Order: sequence, then C-alpha cells, then structure tokens
Amino acid sequence: MKDDFFSLFGLPVRYEVDEAALDNAYRTVQSQAHPDRFANAGDAERRVAMQWAAHANEAYRTLRQPLKRAIYLLSLRGVDIQAESNTAMAPAFLMQQMEWREALQEAVEDRAADRLDGLLRDLRLEKRERHAALGALLDAGDDAAASAAARQLMFIEKIEHDASEAIDRIEG
Repeated sequence: MKDDFFSLFGLPVRYEVDEAALDNAYRTVQSQAHPDRFANAGDAERRVAMQWAAHANEAYRTLRQPLKRAIYLLSLRGVDIQAESNTAMAPAFLMQQMEWREALQEAVEDRAADRLDGLLRDLRLEKRERHAALGALLDAGDDAAASAAARQLMFIEKIEHDASEAIDRIEG
C-alpha cells in the first residue's frame, strides 16, 4: 500500500485538494481494489483486496473533510495535535466558545429553532474563515499554530453538530 493517502490518489500533499480529482482517483482505486473483482481469487488475494478497499475508504474520508485532512497533514509532518490532552486555547476563543454554548443552551431551553439556525449560520461562517486561516498556516509551515487552529475547529464542529442535533429534536 502507498505510504500516504495523497500518494494513493496521486494528489499533491497539501491542504487544498481538487475535490473532482479526489473523487475520480477514489473511484479508480475502488474499481481496481473492489473485493468483488477478487471473488474467485484465493483467500490471501481477497484479504489483500479488502485491505486495499478499506485503506482507500479511510483515505477518501480523511482527504474529503478539511479538518481531518489538516490533522492528517500535520501527522505526516510528525505533529500530534494532542486533541485529547492539549486543551489550552486563546482566551478570546474560550470566551467566544462560552458565548456559543450559552446561546445554544438558551435556544434549546426556549425551543427556538430560528435562533439555532442563526447560530448555525454564524458557526459555519466562522468555520469557513478558520479553515482558510488553517490552510495558510499549513502552507506557511507553522505547524504549532496550525495545531492550535485545528483544535479550535474541532470545538467549533462539535458545537455545530450539537446545534444541528438540537434543531432536529425541536423540529422532529
């Protein structure tokens, strides 16, 4: 198997990914490694085909999602973002996060789907801006700042997920 997910799909190792090229490369790899093509092969060949298919699926899921792609890029550079152990955040971000959480809690308590929609819009805008900044940090090779930015994006995505679930519960 190829050393990294980018090589597997013949893509340059960088944050920005040509999504059409990724999709095409994924389909090509999947067609070559699909276990159905090895139905009449021996056990060892079938097992290798399944491993290739699983590897391709994992690679595709990782490269398709900007935050996962950024974390993977950092791991290729030998950087562990320490998502579980390093919760140090800039004070301004911590305050913003608290405001988002309070807005989420109040909207849930009031069953105010419109306020949750507004919160989601704000979070998605913030996420887009932060992804752009993360890409610039990665391109500049500022791995420490990119790690911090990735951890912040993880928090934003978690709040976004919680807000989406709350809307589903209210409207469901």
